[in-house]
This record gives sequence, structure tokens and C-alpha cells, in this order.
Amino acid sequence: MFQTLHETVEYLNKKTNSFQPEIGIVLGTGLGGLVTEIEVEFSLMYSNIPNFPISTLEFHSGKLIFGVLNGKRVVAMQGRLHYYEGYSMQQITFPIRVMKALGVGYLFVSNAAGSLNSDFKKGDLMVINDHINLQPESPLRGTNDADMGPRFPDMSSPYEKELIKKALLIAKKEGVTCHQGVYVSVTGPNLETKAEYKYLRIIGGDAVGMSTVPEVIVANHMSVPVFAVSVLTDEGFPEILMPVSLEEILATAREAEPKMTKILSQLILTL
Repeated sequence: MFQTLHETVEYLNKKTNSFQPEIGIVLGTGLGGLVTEIEVEFSLMYSNIPNFPISTLEFHSGKLIFGVLNGKRVVAMQGRLHYYEGYSMQQITFPIRVMKALGVGYLFVSNAAGSLNSDFKKGDLMVINDHINLQPESPLRGTNDADMGPRFPDMSSPYEKELIKKALLIAKKEGVTCHQGVYVSVTGPNLETKAEYKYLRIIGGDAVGMSTVPEVIVANHMSVPVFAVSVLTDEGFPEILMPVSLEEILATAREAEPKMTKILSQLILTL
């Protein structure tokens, strides 16, 4: 891992004149609009970066963006990677380790998710305050490198409480409907059955998606504070469950994305 990481970071430093980002950002499905707010200095295709997995999804750009957002130097993944694409957990979280090696002090993560809580409607935002991991394995499985983090990292508070508090205040000030709740991470790529949606709600979930938790585990392993937000793109309420298409999910994400961008942009100003 160390040699692979060193090779990738050396390449990025060469291509970006040793640009040192303060904040790492992962942009989820349909949520790449934040990039338009960034004063872009460098943009690199994943396919050109050594050891970087390539996004196989046609609706994910697959670019690593370096630039300035509200006065802060950022590196943003425009298009994340998923376990269901066939990569290992170590591969899909490798970019997070790269971000840390480049110098980021915070990680902001976004995703599109289905609502499990009938009080949380399609188009709303949900700040993640905890999660339930139903992915088949941990990205920390295997030999541990003590230089990166402990063998048994604590996960009692994986999401930075102060950032959550600030984000909710920003949302209230801007008149944006923003809840906080528990995100359940599943493998995918299929959506859930009625019985599964019911089960996920019973065990404590407020929203369900196919990402985020592996990145958060790795960030916590490396002691990087995390803020995460979901755009709720569909409703998994068993009693009234209706079929939903990818096109509908993407359309809802695009419509709600400016609200998310507003919160993330202003939250960055507080750091």
C-alpha cells in the first residue's frame, strides 16, 4: 500500500505543482455541480492517474479536481467508486488515502440516497450523524499499516459533531429543508424490496445508499474529520412503494444539488 500510495502522490504532485489541498470532497451520483463553484487549477482524469480505479458509470465524470472554493484549497472527486462496480473495498477507498497523503485536514462526502423515514421527503437533504454498515466487508480488512492508523479504530463518533451543528444552522438560515439521521450502506446495485426497506427502517435507518461508509471508515482510520450529506432522491416507504428509474433519481439529485452546494460552500467558510 505504501509504495502504491507514494507512486500516485508523486505523480499528482508533479502534475499539480505540489498543490496542497486542505479539504477533500467526494461528489456522489448527480451531485457534480459543486465543481462549477470551484476555481479549478488542475483537472485530471482518473484513467491517467497511476493506481487509480476508473469509474465504470456513464453518469460519473471520473475526474480529480484541484482548485479553490471560498478561499480554501480543495481536491474533489467528480464521480466516486462503488463496491458493486467490481472493485475491492481497498480500491474504492484508495482515493481517500491519497487525499490524506496530499494533506487534507477534512473530508466532505455527498451521496444520493433513498429515504426510509416517512418524515424525510424526496428532494430533502439529510446530514448523516451515524451509519449502519451492511457492506460485505471492511476496507480495513487485511494487514494493518500502523503508520496510517490503528488496527482497531474507534467509530463511536464517525461524523464531526461541530460540522453537523454548523451545517444545520446554515440550512435553517437559507430556508433549506435539511434533516439529520442514520445512513444505511448496502452493496447494490439493485434497489431494495418492500421487505428490505421495512427491515432497514426497523434497524434504525433513515436513508439507504450504496456508498459513503467505506470512505468514512478509512477517513476515521486516518483521523480525518468527516462531514457527510445525502440528497434524498426517492422514497422507500413499503406501504406506498412505487418503481423508480435511474433517470428519476438523477433528475431529483440535479434539482436538489444547488441546495447541497450552498450548504457545503458556506460550511467550508467556517473552517
